[in-house]
Amino acid sequence: MTHKLMAPEIAVVFGASGFLGSHVADALSAAGYQVRLFDRTPSPYQRQDQEMIVGDIMNSTQVIEAAEGAAIVYNFAAIADIDEAHNKPVATATINVLGNMHALEAARLAGARRFVFASSVYVYSESGSFYRASKQAAERFTETYHDRYGLNYNILRYGSLYGRRADKRNGIYRMLHEAIEQHSITYQGEGNAIREYIHVEDAARMSVQILSPEYANRHLILTGQERLRIRDVMTMISEIMPWPVELNFDEANTVHHYEITPYAFQPRIGRKLVLNEHVDLGQGLLDCIRDIHKNSQHASEDDDATPSTSDNKA
Repeated sequence: MTHKLMAPEIAVVFGASGFLGSHVADALSAAGYQVRLFDRTPSPYQRQDQEMIVGDIMNSTQVIEAAEGAAIVYNFAAIADIDEAHNKPVATATINVLGNMHALEAARLAGARRFVFASSVYVYSESGSFYRASKQAAERFTETYHDRYGLNYNILRYGSLYGRRADKRNGIYRMLHEAIEQHSITYQGEGNAIREYIHVEDAARMSVQILSPEYANRHLILTGQERLRIRDVMTMISEIMPWPVELNFDEANTVHHYEITPYAFQPRIGRKLVLNEHVDLGQGLLDCIRDIHKNSQHASEDDDATPSTSDNKA
């Protein structure tokens, strides 16, 4: 008698070329899933055992086709920068709410056993402007898909992420990049706002652990155990650097960011999930610095090797 080997489950990651999505895709591959990436641009982090589909979350046909045969569907496709969302309400609602509807419908048609929506701790807050509003709306649609169609889900509310593959939309990356390139850091505010930082690799591992049956249909808060004022993080960075780093605080209007806590009264309670073993913030910052320094060196080498196409007029 021969035993038929079970094929690995297919997991689709919408928004897989981005910071968090790419790390979750890697964690899924490490856990044995057959991973299918979907994004508007090819992922520079695609592994050989991953499939890449280039498409748009706003194209429902492409989204449905990408999810065919999938057991797991993650949606990270969104306008994720709060300041950008603050100035683009229509685009934020379109991509963050309707785009998530496309992913939900694709998961339902595929018969997926779990849909995972990347939300934010800002859903608890009165801060966060249109970004917060879009995440709140998308959460309710996700819950209602379960009520109406029985589509099991997770809503993951992420805190302040940092780590490799970030860009200048990420707070930690922005501070480190300024400290390396300009020997100074400027923060838009007083710097007393408190954040719970979590390394992106820790967040990615937890984002896969929640696929266990006991976590189905739960709202989970994924923040770190590193609770610090932004001012203190800036000081840490200045002490890590081998040169003096000037710290500047710009008293700009930042009312769409929270100061001490994102929490205002909301009816849906989320349970905080933490790892006993996690990346220490200091070690994580050093790793980010190495990554930024390496990328800066590569960029300089590319610039030296590429002839200038700009006009050199006196």
